[in-house]
Amino acid sequence: MPSQQSHLSRPHYRPDIDGLRAIAVLAVVAFHAFPNWVRGGFTGVDVFFVISGYLISTIIFENLDKGTFSFSEFYARRIKRIFPDLILVLVACFAFGWFALLADEYKQLGKHIAAGAGFIANIVLWRESGYFDNAAATKPLLHLWSLGIEEQFYIVWPLSLWLAYKRKFNLLAVIGAVAVGSFILNLMEVKHHAVAAFYSPQTRFWELSSGSLLAWATLYKKNVFNFMKGKIGSAFGVFIKKEKQKKNLSNILSFVGLWLVACGFWKINRELSFPGVWALAPVLGAMCIIAAGPQAWGNRIVLSNKVAVWFGLISFPLYLWHWPLLSFARIIEGQVPGHNTRISLVFLSVGLAWLTYKIIECPVRFGKRSKSKIVVLVILMVIIGGAGYGSYMKNGLGFRFGNYERISNAVGDWGYPKGLRAITFQGIPIYLNASDKPEIVLFGDSHLEQYGPEVAYLTKKGKAKSVAFITGGGCPPIPNVYENQHPSCLGLTDKFLAYLKKTPSVKDIVIAACFNCYFIDNAGPPDPAEDVYRYYYKKGSLIEPFRGGGGKNASIGAFVDFVAGLQKNYKVYVLMDNPHGRMFDPKFMLDFHDGRRPIFLPYSYRFNPGRFSRDPREISLENELAARLLPTGAVVIDQAHLVCPNNLCISVDDLGRPIYKDSSHMRPFFIRERMDALDKIVSRLDCDPVK
Repeated sequence: MPSQQSHLSRPHYRPDIDGLRAIAVLAVVAFHAFPNWVRGGFTGVDVFFVISGYLISTIIFENLDKGTFSFSEFYARRIKRIFPDLILVLVACFAFGWFALLADEYKQLGKHIAAGAGFIANIVLWRESGYFDNAAATKPLLHLWSLGIEEQFYIVWPLSLWLAYKRKFNLLAVIGAVAVGSFILNLMEVKHHAVAAFYSPQTRFWELSSGSLLAWATLYKKNVFNFMKGKIGSAFGVFIKKEKQKKNLSNILSFVGLWLVACGFWKINRELSFPGVWALAPVLGAMCIIAAGPQAWGNRIVLSNKVAVWFGLISFPLYLWHWPLLSFARIIEGQVPGHNTRISLVFLSVGLAWLTYKIIECPVRFGKRSKSKIVVLVILMVIIGGAGYGSYMKNGLGFRFGNYERISNAVGDWGYPKGLRAITFQGIPIYLNASDKPEIVLFGDSHLEQYGPEVAYLTKKGKAKSVAFITGGGCPPIPNVYENQHPSCLGLTDKFLAYLKKTPSVKDIVIAACFNCYFIDNAGPPDPAEDVYRYYYKKGSLIEPFRGGGGKNASIGAFVDFVAGLQKNYKVYVLMDNPHGRMFDPKFMLDFHDGRRPIFLPYSYRFNPGRFSRDPREISLENELAARLLPTGAVVIDQAHLVCPNNLCISVDDLGRPIYKDSSHMRPFFIRERMDALDKIVSRLDCDPVK
């Protein structure tokens, strides 16, 4: 059993480590507020992982040696360190979300509050990383993924080290095995499952255990460590006095560490496979800085100055506060907030962090009545976690909106792939309505997936042929095209063709996609701070954006050639895109203050569905695609007139129900009642099926 003695010793305070915390948190804040300024600022989290692994392991090692290690006191300290600030931020988000979020958004926030309170946010975010999940910028608690990984490490690591120590295992071998195994898994996962590699604790523990390796070296091999410093230092300072040679390596380590961390901030970006091998830069950089010691020039001058230490002391509450502020502003504005707004929010987050540190964190961590505080903190965390889970189970508490509840609920109305059966082929899911030998394959993106509930409905009524869906949200059905936020799209077309070759029962193919998304030029250059989908056409070694310009023409040509090739062996139907635009989105039907979402929704709603003209660019693109597809022999199906008769669109039906779930995807009820474009193809009847 572990020792029951209390009073765990603390590692000697190092102001330079607080300075390193400051650099890390400020890089993260800068990246979230101005991603073009510090493109790799998100790697500040990796620096935090190393610091946490180093400090926690130092505490464990020192107290195991002294016989003073206590699990109860270890976790009591973690509770007093983490819970006060986190509870405050969770409560603030829950309260503000009551007034600022629609039902579907509040439902997701409730789930994230529950996950944050249970320290499993990384697992929840990993599982909900689908195309129809809200954009990252509109998840106010997205940043709690890193806290989840840290706390999961703190659960398993003390017990692992305690068992290894008691059984007299080689601690270096244990730590090294964990670090190397986790790093190898990270390299394997990032190639095939990038989202899993980012959020999974197994692929992140190597970063924390790297800090643990450093703690082991500085505690158990201090003489060897200092000896190597002197020897290597002398190699770089032959003409320097011997008493100064030992400082050489410390200064070199500090400089190299700062350089590696800075390179990570400026060279790493979201387009790279991360963590992968790129995470070595911030991890090794942080290790070098810590190993250099507090007397190294960079640590003493750069990291130990009063400003850096001050930011380091408030780094945890600053990390917690900054992202919800930026995210809620994005939600309320309906777009990336302006430059001045983001600057103001950064300053506000710093102020809130300082107040939280002084008024909440310090009194709870260092005051008296420790046991009572822990009990209260645990109870409060359970309450806020339960409240979040309750709002999730109650579908976002839509009653907050009174008569407009149905409009708020429309945002989450998506039925695919319910009612269909999943199989896996070459690593991708394929959804079937009946037989494993389908007669028809539906290939495309989410604009084809939206017909899934209708196919499931017809199947239940015994009126559908055997159908297979091969789709990917955000994936253009075009060879060699992928999208920056969904790299898994690359290769989907090849797997589709492989499935056709393997399945001779297929006779007909339906292709549909958000052609309006892929081929219509933007009005202007995209704001890099937004979650802009940027599509690329890969031709040999050339990768170019195709949303406009030469890339657009090349990709339209590639799509037409693709359809022509399929038409040689199958009957191909191309379903033209359904109209889309901001006016269809239920979020913007609740118009207030020049189209901005009201801050206090229950008191400021004003319903304004209106009628509006269809975007002429969509009409032009539809005509161009139809003209170019006609020579292939494919059947081109128009469906726009079902939403916009005479090019005059509606956003609600005769009963006042929003017909779209967002700006471009139709709701299942509307497809069933009005959008019969695919019914004649997938139905066993020659006429329209009876609804």
